[in-house]
Amino acid sequence: MASSSDKSNKALHILNALQSVESIVRNINNKTVSDVKNDRLPIELGISESGTESRLAFLKEEMNMELPVLSGKEPFSDLSRLDGNIENYIGMSQVPTGVIGPVRVIGSAAKGDYFVPLATSEGALVASYHRGAKACYLAGGATSVCLVEGVQRSPLFKFKDLGELGLFVAWILPMLETFQEITAKTSRFAKLVDMKSNIEGNHLILTFEFHTGDASGQNMVTLCTDEICHYIIEHTPVQPAFWFIEGNYSGDKKATILSFTNVRGKKVTTEVTLPKAIVESVLKTTPEAMTEYWRSSTIGIIQSGAIGAHGHYANGLTAMFIATGQDAACVAEAAIGITRMELTATGDLYCSVTLPNLIVGTVGGGTSLPTQRECLELMDCYGAGNARKFAEICGAVVIAGELSIAAALSAGHFSSAHKKLGRRK
Repeated sequence: MASSSDKSNKALHILNALQSVESIVRNINNKTVSDVKNDRLPIELGISESGTESRLAFLKEEMNMELPVLSGKEPFSDLSRLDGNIENYIGMSQVPTGVIGPVRVIGSAAKGDYFVPLATSEGALVASYHRGAKACYLAGGATSVCLVEGVQRSPLFKFKDLGELGLFVAWILPMLETFQEITAKTSRFAKLVDMKSNIEGNHLILTFEFHTGDASGQNMVTLCTDEICHYIIEHTPVQPAFWFIEGNYSGDKKATILSFTNVRGKKVTTEVTLPKAIVESVLKTTPEAMTEYWRSSTIGIIQSGAIGAHGHYANGLTAMFIATGQDAACVAEAAIGITRMELTATGDLYCSVTLPNLIVGTVGGGTSLPTQRECLELMDCYGAGNARKFAEICGAVVIAGELSIAAALSAGHFSSAHKKLGRRK
């Protein structure tokens, strides 16, 4: 997304509130591979009780976590904990959950090694992401930074004609400060940061952009926008013929071209440089083959008319979203972005991913459900103050998946991997 100078300054202010930009640059430049340990996590391509127990024991020792509900050792029986998350409840849909890592992240909020839970029924997915994460880890980790934040709601107002619409716009444009006051009274966490207008005939769409703290924020911005709209209807000198709380313009839960002209949720960009030796030993291919595959596949995706250009963001994000209580439907917009691979002057592989629509939170929604909370706690991401960290971890997981799938396709291993891991024996 192209940022205005005002929005860029706000983004820098947010980064400086966490740590200085100079400190982030220093962390990136001082990235080291001296303390990596091979195969810390007990890996298993099949399924066995002993393998499962060994991973649970490892996570207990490494992370001081037992995951009692996720592992099935503690039954879930307190249905009151589901209040606000489900209607007409009949039971649980159980999705198998694996773990990858360590995922090493160097970012503005995420700094360290993380073991990441992935909930999926697709064989080969966890193994693929683990392989990509291992390559990044051995290279010293992925740099992942949450650049800017914002969640929108776009109410629509219809007027008799352009004349009435113009009077309404002239009245409403100076009202941002008033709307910010209404927002502050409606929510303890939401902050209204911007208001934009879009005119189509006698229709006006107003887009209100909010910061939503550590919540993904869709409900929060809906409630705040509703209060603003009712104030507008009570005080406007020109009454609209009708209005709707959402004019289907904000991009909520759908892929839109606005992804690259704005931000929804959090915009994260992540990069890593893999030495040629790691590409060959872990990914079983070469930097040259991967960059050639990236160029060819990017031409292919352009011809397909897709929004963005990448391999399979939805795979990793959906698995993370289900495991951690995010709104899984938001993958429709979150799985949009750009992957880039380049051969460096020294023959190594540079890779970056950019996700402009990462709708995630560490409070509210499904994050406090029993297994989802355990999964967030496994990454030290549950609760207030952790949403930016979680978003940066998401970026690191996505780049791991992009590296692994591009490696498999460039080396001709894609089909055999799915044949081996994705079919019931």
